[in-house]
Amino acid sequence: MALVLAGVVVLDCAEPEKLAAFYKELLDGEETDTSANRIDIRGADGTRMGFRRDLTATPPSWPRPENSLQAHLDFQVADLDEAERRIVGLGGRPIETKDAAGPFEERGYADPSGHSFTLCLTPIMAPKLG
Repeated sequence: MALVLAGVVVLDCAEPEKLAAFYKELLDGEETDTSANRIDIRGADGTRMGFRRDLTATPPSWPRPENSLQAHLDFQVADLDEAERRIVGLGGRPIETKDAAGPFEERGYADPSGHSFTLCLTPIMAPKLG
């Protein structure tokens, strides 16, 4: 029997209701559990996240070195421009853009509470040759 039955990424934030709403929309998800100090969601792809109330939470300052990366999330998308418009519409903001257009392009963002995440193009899977 497995020791760990499931894993959940939990982000500390001052307003878990707002942050859960952001990620619920981003991941086309649903709330799975709610209490006064924590909200859990599951995205359409099975991604599980929790948002825990911490009134003293300090947003990460990435890419500045002080109080930088506390956690980092990567999401694969099919269309970076469309995903960016949706993220900004939900209250997120770009924090790092690169001119490296192509199949390995990545873009960095911050959610409404300041946690950083990266969007990556969905990898193109070619059949194995030979």
